[in-house]
Amino acid sequence: MRFLIVDEMHPSILPLLADLGIEADYQPNIDYRQAKALISAYEGLIIRSKFFVDAGFLEASTRLRLIARAGSGLDNIDLVAARRRNIQVINAPEGNRDAVAEHVIGMLLALMNKVCQANQEVRQWIWQREANRGEEIRGKTVAIIGYGNTGRALAKKLSGFECRVICYDHKLTAYADKYAMEVSMEEVWDQADIVSIHLPLTPKTRQLITYDYLKRFRKPIYFVNSARGEIVVLKDLLKALQEGIVKGACLDVLECEKFERLQPEQSQTLELLFSMPQVLFTPHVAGWTRESYVRINEALVKKIRSFLQEENE
Repeated sequence: MRFLIVDEMHPSILPLLADLGIEADYQPNIDYRQAKALISAYEGLIIRSKFFVDAGFLEASTRLRLIARAGSGLDNIDLVAARRRNIQVINAPEGNRDAVAEHVIGMLLALMNKVCQANQEVRQWIWQREANRGEEIRGKTVAIIGYGNTGRALAKKLSGFECRVICYDHKLTAYADKYAMEVSMEEVWDQADIVSIHLPLTPKTRQLITYDYLKRFRKPIYFVNSARGEIVVLKDLLKALQEGIVKGACLDVLECEKFERLQPEQSQTLELLFSMPQVLFTPHVAGWTRESYVRINEALVKKIRSFLQEENE
């Protein structure tokens, strides 16, 4: 079986695939047009988040049997077209779930304790204690929206903070565990102090978080998005921050993460958000640790092995 790898991967991927008898063609700098011209020679394709597999690409994939997404999100793959062609799609959310969970907690601790603000002030010879008084996670109600791999990992890590963790997932039933209590969305709006988004990007979740959504919270909240930027309408989040509906936000993802492609309104919104000390940004690196870089390969190859075993049964 031959695989084409079109995104940058940790070097461990090649020996791991070789152990399965897979011949891998590693071309991380290939573009869409070049990959489309080559794909008919391969049974497998490995991608990360930057490569888009649309219906046109799949039409050229005459031998393709498996698409392996190194990471969690599948929004860059036309899943309907893949199913139509009997191409199986797998991903590896287990590989970076702990990295994302740790990053979320790190951003919350930094934001709620004004770490970035205080650090910059001290470097400027400003010593202000009262202005940098923080808040604790302990005793607060943390709502996790989307209780899959990363949501569950976050709940588990929060168990040591003596906070109350509730969760809501519109796709699941009876999903609560010892780390979080399953509730309705109405209960989330009523009870949450901190809200963390862990949803995949789908037609249903795209632009889910609007001003109307945010204003339904009974209390001012801290808001975290480490999932997909397109889930949140950024200008609506800005309005909620300006009005105190959201008292702080941690954003690892944005609506548009290629700044050169921003529309004027998006640029203006970001400029205003950048000026707010109660908003903390990171460049889509929540799951991007040295450890997860290797772990994603291991999780992905384990699923590729299962796929091959099922084919041979």
